[in-house]
Amino acid sequence: MEVFRQAGIAALVSMFVAILPIFAGLAYLIWPSEQRLAFMRPLSLASLFAGLSGLCLGLINILRYYWMNETEISMRIMAVGVAESLVSLLLAFGSLTFAWLCVAVRFWRQPAP
Repeated sequence: MEVFRQAGIAALVSMFVAILPIFAGLAYLIWPSEQRLAFMRPLSLASLFAGLSGLCLGLINILRYYWMNETEISMRIMAVGVAESLVSLLLAFGSLTFAWLCVAVRFWRQPAP
């Protein structure tokens, strides 16, 4: 939870967009329709791009911190920064996995035509 308290507004927005497919996947699982399934595709792309932009933003901040600091920076600080940068990407991939599993379960439960 410490990561979320220290995250900036851009990181929080990228993490919020990254979790949106969870709700769309659950909506399709409960109330299947072609429109909800079609909505999953662009929402999945938005989630991927949000995760990648969150990662890039974190890496930019790490490099900026390294550039602005006059003294030598320990590798531990750099490792923590990289780990925090990966949070939005992990959140995006995890939510996409869950959302598309919901879609797969719904396809599995549908009777054959």
